[in-house]
Amino acid sequence: MGMMQQVTRRIDPLMRMLVAAILLASLLPVSEALRPAAQAVSDAAIFLLFLLNGLRLPRGEVLRGLKHRRYIVPVCLFVFAVMGMAGLGAWQAAQAFLPPLVALGFLFLGVLPSTVQSATAYTSLSGGSVAMSVIAAALLNLLAVFVTIPLFTLLAGGQGAGLDFAVLQKVALVLLLPFILGQLLQGRFGAWAQEQRVLVARMDRSAIAIAVYVAFSGAVREGLWERLDLADWAAMGGVVAVLLALGFGGSWALGGALRLERAERISFLFAGAHKSMAMGAPLAAILFDPAQAGMIMLPLLVYHLAQMLVSAPLASRFSQA
Repeated sequence: MGMMQQVTRRIDPLMRMLVAAILLASLLPVSEALRPAAQAVSDAAIFLLFLLNGLRLPRGEVLRGLKHRRYIVPVCLFVFAVMGMAGLGAWQAAQAFLPPLVALGFLFLGVLPSTVQSATAYTSLSGGSVAMSVIAAALLNLLAVFVTIPLFTLLAGGQGAGLDFAVLQKVALVLLLPFILGQLLQGRFGAWAQEQRVLVARMDRSAIAIAVYVAFSGAVREGLWERLDLADWAAMGGVVAVLLALGFGGSWALGGALRLERAERISFLFAGAHKSMAMGAPLAAILFDPAQAGMIMLPLLVYHLAQMLVSAPLASRFSQA
C-alpha cells in the first residue's frame, strides 16, 4: 500500500485533471462560436508548456546521455520504430471493429515518446537509474518534435494529417519557437524554473488539460459517446493490453539482450513502455481538428491509465528484489 500511495501522490494529479477535462467537455463542450477562441487559448497553453520545457532541460544532460549510445540509441529505436510499427499493426487490425479515427489513434499512440514524470517516478521507486531515466525522457521528448509528426504522416499515408505548410508553420511557432526561447533564456530563468517545481508542474498539467478539454469538446459535439458502445470500449482495452504487453515485455527483453546493468535495465523498461500524454495532447491539438483529436486521443488516454496500473506492482516487485 505504501508503494501505491507514493505513486498516487506523484502521478495522479495529471490523471485527475484529465478526467476533469473530459467530464467538463462531456457536460459543457466549447460551442462552435467560441471554438476559435478556445483553440487560441489551447495554443497559448501549449506554447507556455514548451517554453517551460526549454527552460528546464539542461543542455549538458542531453550531451551526457548521448555518450551512452548502448542505452540511448536502442531506447530511441524501440520507442519510435518498434512501438511505431506495433501501432501501425494495431491501427490496421482495429479498423475492422472500431471507428476509423479511434483505430488511427493506435498509430498515433505508437509513435509518441516516453513520459518524463511517471517513467522517472517508477524508475526511482524501483531502484533504477534515475539519471538515465531523466536523460532518456528528455531526449525522447525533444526528438518527438522532429520525429513523431513525420513518422505518423509516413505510416498513416493519405489517411493521417498531412505535413503541409500550415502544419509545419504551427509546429514551428507553437512547439519549436518556445522551446528554443526557453533554451536561450535558460541562463537567466533556468534556476527559477528548477526552484518553482510545484508551480511549473501545475502549469504543465493545466496546459495539457486545456488541450484535452478543447479536443474532447469537438469530439463530444460530433457524437463521441453515442458512437462508442461497451463492445467498442472492450475492444479498445484489448488492443491496449496487447500494446502494453509488447511495450513492457519488449523493452525488458531488449534491455537484457543489451546486457545493461540492472538499474539501467529498469530505466530502459519504463522509458520504452510508457507513452506521454504531455506530448500527445499538444501534438494532437496541432495535427488534427478538435473533433478528430478527441477521438484519436482515446487510445492514448486508456494506455496512459493502464501503464500506471501495470507499473505500480512492477515497481513494488523490483524494489523488493
